[in-house]
Amino acid sequence: MPAVGISPAVPVPRGPGRRTPTPVSRGTGRRGVVGVVVTALTATLLAFVPATRAEAAPALLSQGKPVTASSEENHGTPAASAVDGNATTRWSSAPSDPQWIRVDLGATTQLSQVVLDWEAAYGKGYRVELSTNGSDWSTAYQTTTGDGGTDTLNISGEARYVRVYGSARGTQYGFSLWEFKVYGESGGTGGPQLPGGGDLGSNVHVFDPSTPGIQAKLDQVFKEQESAQFGSGRHQFFFKPGTYNNLNAQIGFYTSVAGLGLKPDDTTINGDVTVDAGWFNGNATQNFWRSAENLALNPASGTNRWAVSQAASFRRMHVKGGLDLAPSGYGWASGGYIADSKIDGTVGPYSQQQWYTRDSSVGGWTNGVWNMTFSGVEGAPATGFPDPPYTTLDTTPISREKPFLYLDGNTYKVFVPAKRDNARGVSWNGTPQGESLGLDKFYVVKPGATAATINQALSQGLNLLFTPGVYHVDQTINVNRANTVVLGLGLATIIPDGGVTAMKVADVDGVKLAGFLIDAGTVNSPTLLEVGQQNSSADHAANPTTVQDVYVRIGGAHAGKATTSIAVHSDDVIIDHTWVWRADHGEGVGWETNRADYGVRVYGDDVLATGLFVEHFNKYDVEWYGERGRTIFYQNEKAYDAPNQAAIQNGDTKGYAAYRVDDSVDVHEGWGMGSYCNYNVDPTIVQDHGFKAPVKPGVKFHSLLVVSLGGMGHYNHVINNTGASTAPSGTSTVPSTVVSFP
Repeated sequence: MPAVGISPAVPVPRGPGRRTPTPVSRGTGRRGVVGVVVTALTATLLAFVPATRAEAAPALLSQGKPVTASSEENHGTPAASAVDGNATTRWSSAPSDPQWIRVDLGATTQLSQVVLDWEAAYGKGYRVELSTNGSDWSTAYQTTTGDGGTDTLNISGEARYVRVYGSARGTQYGFSLWEFKVYGESGGTGGPQLPGGGDLGSNVHVFDPSTPGIQAKLDQVFKEQESAQFGSGRHQFFFKPGTYNNLNAQIGFYTSVAGLGLKPDDTTINGDVTVDAGWFNGNATQNFWRSAENLALNPASGTNRWAVSQAASFRRMHVKGGLDLAPSGYGWASGGYIADSKIDGTVGPYSQQQWYTRDSSVGGWTNGVWNMTFSGVEGAPATGFPDPPYTTLDTTPISREKPFLYLDGNTYKVFVPAKRDNARGVSWNGTPQGESLGLDKFYVVKPGATAATINQALSQGLNLLFTPGVYHVDQTINVNRANTVVLGLGLATIIPDGGVTAMKVADVDGVKLAGFLIDAGTVNSPTLLEVGQQNSSADHAANPTTVQDVYVRIGGAHAGKATTSIAVHSDDVIIDHTWVWRADHGEGVGWETNRADYGVRVYGDDVLATGLFVEHFNKYDVEWYGERGRTIFYQNEKAYDAPNQAAIQNGDTKGYAAYRVDDSVDVHEGWGMGSYCNYNVDPTIVQDHGFKAPVKPGVKFHSLLVVSLGGMGHYNHVINNTGASTAPSGTSTVPSTVVSFP
């Protein structure tokens, strides 16, 4: 974080995507339904049929599940496209016999039907095969006279794995399926089923207005967490709907406070939810990892204090007064985030260097230091960058608020807000729009849970609610089902062991990841979070995956390592407030000790980042390869600890850009973006530029800045070869700015 004292548009429309349905160029393929009723199966199959079994309504079991295939025709037709629920994407194989595609249902399950929706390149000869272990197969259906179209096959048997084995192609091309659907009983029979719901554990503290000792409990946890920057304590405070008087909830590290109403005004605190910086001598630049959500506040003094920096979200709040974003002595503070909140009075950022506010309402805004960015905010100041340093978009192009736990009567539910286009103001005026999910639809994850158990819960179709704690995982958490919610409480922390990727999300619709921290393990992971697979191509515009208040840390608590922190392959993903941080202080910190080359790499098209904080990586902090990407607000610091100029030499370029758009990209846009350097090991280091992008009509940037903190290193330019050097400012922290590019 900065160690230097500081004194106190309309989004581009979405263009045509690369996900236009693949043309059928292999003759006229019919997409009608061909009913194929299997009245007799082989004697082998009969062994799978139970003597008596109650019939259950069939459920679609295959969508979003792990799938593999013998081959892939090209990069745009992966096996995952056959189980993504999208009838315009497909799997296709190489043009040879035999070929196969296999889906893993996650548990042994009673099956009733397989539906094969063939593209023009169909299977003339094929078998549907079943297995409980993935190696021993029995035939459930076979034909040598397939004629394409849609084959609806009624089968019977128990299996975890289902395979379509193509023995003869119907055309000169490979086998090609728009959709491969498997139906059967929901909930497998492969061992005991995990229950949904349950209690929330000892580190979730739930109050109602009559609860005795609320202030004492708040004070106790704050004393434990105030300076525990890299500790293992994790806490969530919940306030049931009602009114609470004379409280001051001081919020320390890994502590979240939230109301349990459907709207913020359902839960009112006559008092404060406070973050200050007394523990750090009035310096708020390390007030990370905490949150406040879904409450109404009547501040005791008329103004609530929320002096934070990165990874500290203020969401869905109603402050019936003012909001002060600086510590009590107006010391340093380096940036933060507000969303879906109403502040009746004035917001005073004072010493906050950068800040992003989204889809909110403010009664006024007093000042700005370097970069104050707003989108969809009623009452926001007009664009004036660089003086005053305001960048204001009338609306946010696409947004969907973070899921949250609430009480419906005495029943816990998770509310999943609806997507909004061109959003402005809070989402909770009137009747909240979205979906409620009962807690019985969630596996409540508690400390000690293994990755295998978590994956079993996901395979059963459960969502995940991580209770406060630290979770070591020795295998990747695989989120394969569309619309899965993974929600963390109290900054639940996932540590991947043995170099695994902590979490992978399939290329499916509407997954919601929210409210947790991934902390890199001591063995290098190639990635920590992957959204979609390489060459993902499904269109998720109507129901995008969202990544909200999901943070990544490499080092600080221990010597973590990861080559790439977040890789986004799916299209249409919304990254809404993330801090991806290679640690510059704490334990296990050094140029090679906590090596991490890349922060966020975006390959998918139409990805939107709202509130992107990425810092200190050994090479590129952000790289963008997908088309039509947009970033509204970006905060960056280059790695403090580069040992010398040679360590960051990038071919003929001095230094790696903080934000690089690949030369192949034709359309990209960014607003309100800043990069700082503080090369405190070798202050003579020079960075050619903070930003790098192709010079094309569709690539546009607004309100860019670079800053040398105290003259500890310098930038020659802001973006490419545009923008003045920071060197003339010497040791003064005066930004070099570019209002628009090109």
